[in-house]
Amino acid sequence: MSYRINALIRYALGIDIAGRSLAVRPNDTFLVSYPRSGNTWTRFLIANLLYPNDAVSFANIERLIPDCEAHSNLYLTRLRSPRVIKSHEYFDHRYCRVIYIVRDPRDVALSYYNFQRKYRQIPDEYPLTQYVSDFVAGRINSADWGTWAENVGTWLVREGQPGFLLLRYEDMMADPTRALAKVAHFFNLEPAADLLATAVERSSAPRLRELERSQGSKWVTTRGKREDIPFIGTAASGGWKSRLPAQSVAEIESAWGHLMKNLGYELTVSSVAEAEVR
Repeated sequence: MSYRINALIRYALGIDIAGRSLAVRPNDTFLVSYPRSGNTWTRFLIANLLYPNDAVSFANIERLIPDCEAHSNLYLTRLRSPRVIKSHEYFDHRYCRVIYIVRDPRDVALSYYNFQRKYRQIPDEYPLTQYVSDFVAGRINSADWGTWAENVGTWLVREGQPGFLLLRYEDMMADPTRALAKVAHFFNLEPAADLLATAVERSSAPRLRELERSQGSKWVTTRGKREDIPFIGTAASGGWKSRLPAQSVAEIESAWGHLMKNLGYELTVSSVAEAEVR
């Protein structure tokens, strides 16, 4: 009883975090990914597509496409439908319309390592090899969302079904205009080519980095965090090839090789590839 009363008080005061307790509406669209998979970039792409007359920035992105892990239920309840909501949650059957972004877990591990340093969740000297072991085992602070494979795998049950769009970060990087056109089709829109091009330009990594420099101290996601480590990373794929120790690559591939192969990610450890075939 006391828990329910406390929850009601927190809701009324707007100091809870919606997360998995979010009250879902039938016409909501969810932009979902495991953390550090390109969700922020995609938020800007979609916001610039849906609101071409707005100057989309960190100052208004939480109103246009709010993060359900950063805001209260009360805040999200007050937003008008139809809502587009960012989420990192594992599979939730209530999410009727989902755009899911997947990224190579070897790059995700590197990006998450820097993210946790930025948030002061791990020290700078924390060994990368130990971090990757924690990442694979689910011992990092995103445990509530599952490991990379658990999060991705739960959503792939929807692949090919109506109301579900799967985007690979690497494909988006290679041709963002084509990827955004798929998103537009998902929203039943047929934007002109120049609108797509403008949305892509306004969501570019250099522009987002400039917005972070000028607005990062006020944005809910980066406020009070280290400024010497950027939230907007290199916006590149394949960085793990030169920066991730071989033993860490092998550890990720050994754990999740089958799922990675199914998603089109080439494995580097032949023994792992052979084991997945058997």
